[in-house]
Amino acid sequence: MTVERSNEQWLADLTSEDTTAQAAALDDLRVYLRRGILYYLSHERSDLSDLSSEELRQMAEDFSQDATLRILDNLESFRGDSRFTTWAMKIGTRTAISELRRARYKDFSLDELTADGEFQLKLEGGDNNSQIVSPERATEQVNVLQIIQQALDEVLTERQKTALEAVTLRGIPMDIVAEQMGTNRNALYKLLHDARKKLRTHLENQGIVMGYVFNLFQE
Repeated sequence: MTVERSNEQWLADLTSEDTTAQAAALDDLRVYLRRGILYYLSHERSDLSDLSSEELRQMAEDFSQDATLRILDNLESFRGDSRFTTWAMKIGTRTAISELRRARYKDFSLDELTADGEFQLKLEGGDNNSQIVSPERATEQVNVLQIIQQALDEVLTERQKTALEAVTLRGIPMDIVAEQMGTNRNALYKLLHDARKKLRTHLENQGIVMGYVFNLFQE
């Protein structure tokens, strides 16, 4: 059973020069994270329902070890605004989500993003099949999509288009996109920032602001 500690005791034990105290705190933290992550995998991830209990336990064990290392690397960022265990579990859950996404795209190729070399524009929102719009609004939507598609083709470089679709439209983890594009996270951030800025400026020059686009496609 995990030993009860105050926030100060957690920080003191995890950074202690007493190897016995530190090892005990690390073990308690890992056990706590494993239990919480296992609950998350078992009860909040319907996409994992086909996995056995043993598989879920092994995943929880692996994720809890990764999360423990991340927590140790970020102890200085803990401000004490909440219980240490609450803060730690948030990192544990984010670690699980990140690792599950990485596993989902482990065999992914950026070549799958395009069809016949054409950028595929998708605006996510409601179920368009159930959306009833007037003929005038439908025509306006088509016209706006054509302008956005043209802007994507004319304003952005191929790398900017690929990065924008992969990260913004498809939600592929940045680490995976950066690796496949032969770059790093910081360079990918810069690439995406420049792409969005160029796209926004071009559209505004055409008299289209993003707020208008969002409102146009809302139900």
